[in-house]
Amino acid sequence: MGCVNTVENALAAALYADGDESLDTAASLLAADPTADAELRRRGEELLRRAWERGWQPADVVRLVRRDLDDAHERLAAGLVTAESLTYGDRLAPRWRTQLADLADHEPYRADRFTHATSVLELYRLLARLPGIEPVAPPPGAPLTAAASPHEPRMLTRVRALLAKAEATGYPEEAEALTAKAQELMARHSIDEAVLAHGAHSKDAPSACRIGVDAPYETAKAVLLDAVASANRCRAVWNSAFGFSTVVGFEGDLEAVELLYTSLLVQGAGAMTKAESAQRAGGRRRTKTFRQSFWTAYASRLGEHLTAVAEEQVTADLLPVLATREVAVADHADRMFPQTTRTRVRGATDLEGWRDGTSAADRARREPHSHRKPLR
Repeated sequence: MGCVNTVENALAAALYADGDESLDTAASLLAADPTADAELRRRGEELLRRAWERGWQPADVVRLVRRDLDDAHERLAAGLVTAESLTYGDRLAPRWRTQLADLADHEPYRADRFTHATSVLELYRLLARLPGIEPVAPPPGAPLTAAASPHEPRMLTRVRALLAKAEATGYPEEAEALTAKAQELMARHSIDEAVLAHGAHSKDAPSACRIGVDAPYETAKAVLLDAVASANRCRAVWNSAFGFSTVVGFEGDLEAVELLYTSLLVQGAGAMTKAESAQRAGGRRRTKTFRQSFWTAYASRLGEHLTAVAEEQVTADLLPVLATREVAVADHADRMFPQTTRTRVRGATDLEGWRDGTSAADRARREPHSHRKPLR
């Protein structure tokens, strides 16, 4: 009972008070009682289970810890999430497993007992204050609706390889062609899936996933994700307070959105670095204003390209099939988010940043003539 009382007293002092004095007192109690370590870990797992019940997932929690605390807390959170998830055995959805796999690279956190206890209490304070958010899947341990294949579709494997090459190449023309081919494959696969589901009278329904939208320039990045989602017949709702967007759509389209958005971020970051180098070589100092204008232009121009390409892929006979799926996605999104607000996007104020961002978007999306062919 002694260790339980130690943890109880420490948490009572630290979790719901904001001052450092109460935190130091609580950390001193824990540091002086090694027998309390197991009970402290158990309380952390309880806080995680409450977070899962409120709609959070591992990637959401670790992303917020990374933003609001520091590297030590992120490593603590990764270890705690990994240990807690072992209790569910095979009762974890594929996306949950993927998020756990992404935590495997975190090194264990080691420090003296007082420092360690302080970091643990700061982490627990954040976990205890997490509000409820819109769930995108049942909590871990809930019965899985269907057995998922451990292997991703061949199309996604090919798209992943193409986008990886596009990110790695130092030649803009090659990156353009590789990205265009990846987008062509995704569009063809999405339309084929819609036609097959319609012909088989499938009861497949939309689902949702969350994708991180990280600072800096998160507004422009959220606009970019919205454009990618819309072009793939999905809906994106940005939560600026917690640094993510919830994307609603059919499963194959969600995977395509995540792959393409991530790749375009990497390509955009590389293009901005080159643009800044060119500006410095010309004797002009680049600023935050330049970068903000670059990302705003990049997102805006890519939105125009992706919308135009999406419309080009659809023939008249496909309109009823795709319209049915779009209505289903809109209904699902409206049920998840009955109240949304529009966000005003900060305008670009650096002309050269806008021009360079526009050019980067044209290179990332422009399709060579050989790729301009109907998909049906």
